[in-house]
Amino acid sequence: IRNSVLRSTNYLKVLKLLPQKANPPMKFSFPSFALLAITAQSASAWSNVATSAAIIRPAGARHFAAAALYSTATEISGETGTESFRLNFKEGNSSISPWHDIPMKGEKGYNMVVEIPKMSKAKMEIATKEENNPIAQDVKKGKLRDYHGPIFWNYGCLPQTWEDPNEEHPELKVFGDDDPIDVVEIGSKALDMGSVAEVKPLGVLAMIDDGELDWKVLAVSVDDPLAEEYNDIDDVPAAVLDGVREWFRWYKTPDDKPLNGFGFDEKYLNAAEAEKVIEETHEAWKKLKAGETEAGKLW
Repeated sequence: IRNSVLRSTNYLKVLKLLPQKANPPMKFSFPSFALLAITAQSASAWSNVATSAAIIRPAGARHFAAAALYSTATEISGETGTESFRLNFKEGNSSISPWHDIPMKGEKGYNMVVEIPKMSKAKMEIATKEENNPIAQDVKKGKLRDYHGPIFWNYGCLPQTWEDPNEEHPELKVFGDDDPIDVVEIGSKALDMGSVAEVKPLGVLAMIDDGELDWKVLAVSVDDPLAEEYNDIDDVPAAVLDGVREWFRWYKTPDDKPLNGFGFDEKYLNAAEAEKVIEETHEAWKKLKAGETEAGKLW
């Protein structure tokens, strides 16, 4: 518990080390470890959605386009802020899947599909069980799911990857979570939901969520100023690393869920190991697409 308190204290430093526009003071209730009791106003996920025929559309002064060399467009269907909302992906007049049809790699890095913009709260994700896999808001027990406070980075996934729930990790002895591999992008800009940003992996964290392996790739957009400083996990300030880990450890506890755990003594693996993990999930995805692995309800 003492170590968790120390890491939680470091968590406060994250906002100083992740450049962003000034916001009202954020409040944390450390006695109860309610790290997500954040009272600051945050950007709405709906205010920065990549829409129209453009590759990425910046939505106001706080939100910036990232390098997006893979040309795609998005289109909204349904009503924002409801279960009917879908962000659909297109190439020309044809619908595509952001999970299966966007390549994993771009010209300068890996293609990250942005699901949740920095400083927003709506839990958006690629709908892996729906046709063409649009982005939708997660629903739990009939209610739209929101984080209890804003997320301090851009969150998304790498296309053409899959954490196989049928395969046990040889060291951690847990199975994959049945989703594309997650990306935590720690750059200085808020990226639009539905945008495709090229990122540079810096390391990876093995989160254990409800007994499932849920890798978190720590990365930075290749066109972000921080990309010149960050090339491997040791280049990232310790307060940022601790802040990311502690956010994911605690974020479900307001819903009476247990703390999440982490493999490898809770340490981040370096950039080289992150690329190995990414490649393993890419191979698993290829087997899924080839019909060599049971797909279940996945589309």
